[in-house]
Amino acid sequence: MSTTEERLTERKVTYSLELDGKFYIVENVPARVNEETGEQYFASETVEQLRKKIRGNVAPKKTLETPVFDYSE
Repeated sequence: MSTTEERLTERKVTYSLELDGKFYIVENVPARVNEETGEQYFASETVEQLRKKIRGNVAPKKTLETPVFDYSE
């Protein structure tokens, strides 16, 4: 049985989250990214900082208007 070695690269990524019917985007988040699959891994400290930033009273850098489509129509 052979094992495949994951190749992870440190990168800055864009993190998005839907919370209470709103979408949040955080840019330049440090992550380890699997080169083959694109899967992103975040340190627990990074996740905690993301939660504080999104749930806190910090004003966003900018606000985007985003169109929403319904696939079934």
